[in-house]
Amino acid sequence: MSTEKIVSIEQLAQRAAELKAQGKTVALCHGTFDLLHIGHIRHLQSGARQADALLVSVTADEYVNKGPGRPVFNQYLRAENIAALACVDSVAINHAITAVEVLDQVKPDLYVKGSDYKSTSDDLTGNIQHEKDAVERHGGKIYFTDELTSSSTRLLNEYFEVFSPEISAYLDQFKETVGANEIIDKLKALSGLNVLVVGEAIVDEYHYTSPLGQTGKGNVFSVKYNDYERFAGGAIAVANHVAEFAHNVTLLSGLGATKSHEDFIRTNLNPGIDPVFFFSQDRPTIVKRRYVDADIAKLFEVYFYNDAPLPAETNRKIVAWLEKHLYDYDVVIVPDFGNGFISSEMVAALSAKAKFLAVNAQVNSGNRGYHLITRYPKADFLSLNEPELRLATHDRGGVIEELAAQLADKLHAGHIAITRGTKGALMLDPSKSAYKIPALSSKVVDRIGAGDAFLSVAGLCLGGGLSPEQALFAGSAAAALDVQIVCNREPVRAVALFKYITTLLK
Repeated sequence: MSTEKIVSIEQLAQRAAELKAQGKTVALCHGTFDLLHIGHIRHLQSGARQADALLVSVTADEYVNKGPGRPVFNQYLRAENIAALACVDSVAINHAITAVEVLDQVKPDLYVKGSDYKSTSDDLTGNIQHEKDAVERHGGKIYFTDELTSSSTRLLNEYFEVFSPEISAYLDQFKETVGANEIIDKLKALSGLNVLVVGEAIVDEYHYTSPLGQTGKGNVFSVKYNDYERFAGGAIAVANHVAEFAHNVTLLSGLGATKSHEDFIRTNLNPGIDPVFFFSQDRPTIVKRRYVDADIAKLFEVYFYNDAPLPAETNRKIVAWLEKHLYDYDVVIVPDFGNGFISSEMVAALSAKAKFLAVNAQVNSGNRGYHLITRYPKADFLSLNEPELRLATHDRGGVIEELAAQLADKLHAGHIAITRGTKGALMLDPSKSAYKIPALSSKVVDRIGAGDAFLSVAGLCLGGGLSPEQALFAGSAAAALDVQIVCNREPVRAVALFKYITTLLK
């Protein structure tokens, strides 16, 4: 049976060693193989002809980051499809993002790739060069087949209804105005921007639990405590998103003189970010502790913070820093979480002196009713969710586009975006032309941080000169990736976003 060919990575390496001991040559192919087609088959057959035996490693499900609904076929079915081919000796599932570890263990004589990988400059991930180095350090070489090429992604998009009709219709229309390579090149061009992120540093904690049920007396829900995890959130998470695309990023934030969590924050900050921290004696670094179940559903949340205004001297120093440095930055992004760090004097400086100001004033359980976007007299880009818009305009049932236009006029905003969860998002440009996009995610692990990812990428795009339609698309794609990440465990990686865009627009 073909399933007998499916082995572990360790067994694959052992098989390679046995073949080499017999004086035979070994070739290795690696890929996702989500939809096995004639291009794959000819590629594998060509690789098999170059050696005595062909081994194949298949990317595990958790490392396939090609867009919504991918992979369509799980890792076991994909491995079984490959194993069914007569030209294949053995197959293993690779639980890693690249083939480097497999190459180091298998040490093949040939590493077989398709002709579309010949130019390393076209490789969005940069992994091909690492894989080439890995095979060569064990005396092997890379071999490029020159067979019929086709795209599993394109075939799946066209024939397997990976996307909903609404998403497919949107993507078909969007592709008429811009292609994947064009928008990726524009995103790469943002790397030269000088960006300042201003906002509260937040340490997010997830305490994982299992339900036990109702207690014996009373109606209290009881859980079993399992584990916990900490994440660098708030403005730190925004800065980490931004640093994936811009190489010159400064983070201005406040920490507690006691309970600062400074070591943790610095460890989890992208090393390319220049942090400017102001310490307050009476304000610990904000900690938001969430108790969640196995599905990341929130049970309840505890805030550890002091939401009183900053001490006058600390506030004066921050305002002075902003007055001195704001004009040095091409783009200023402000995730304002409304926990007391950003003062009215800071708002005035930001609105008056930033060359391009992108801002969100978040409504959350710690500030509901007391913190609205209307505290900013001017901004170039406002990013709000629908409840934040309705609270700011004091209108529960009005038409979204009309309310957004009113708020943009009131706050002298050039662009305004409204995110609507499963309903997607919309953006208004300075002429009040509206651009709409459906939600691009089919899988939601955790919604925490998705709005920050949207603000980060869409704000950076608009500040860097991309059109509002392109900024809306890139921001929405970033948010779609972010909802697949638990809290702020990692930022939206530039390479992941580029791959996502490539998948969406094929």
